[in-house]
Amino acid sequence: QVQLVESGGGLVQVGGSLSLSCAASGRTFGLSAMGWFRQAPGKEREFVATIDWSGVHTYYTDSVKGRFTISRDNGQKTVYLQMNGLKPEDTAVYYCAGAGGSVISTLIRDYRYWGQGTQVTVSS
Repeated sequence: QVQLVESGGGLVQVGGSLSLSCAASGRTFGLSAMGWFRQAPGKEREFVATIDWSGVHTYYTDSVKGRFTISRDNGQKTVYLQMNGLKPEDTAVYYCAGAGGSVISTLIRDYRYWGQGTQVTVSS
């Protein structure tokens, strides 16, 4: 079993930066791909970024490429999402998720574990 706890959300102005963290518990963290998803009001949850078990391979949704960076520290059992150049359309609840396998995935169904979410609000 893996438990995930996000932190680092908040209110920021357009063009600003935030860094999200996701602390994990459980022995399989180092073997699992991890992802960040987000859900805006009235919209479905969507993929943002993913990283494989080693931290070598990453993938981003087009709208955040060049602005967001996902990384992980397996020793600390933590996944990060550095968000720069934030836009109003980035406003959402951001969720950390742990996959059932070690390979990156953009699909919600491939993720077994979810955090409670952290609110990110970008004001214009």
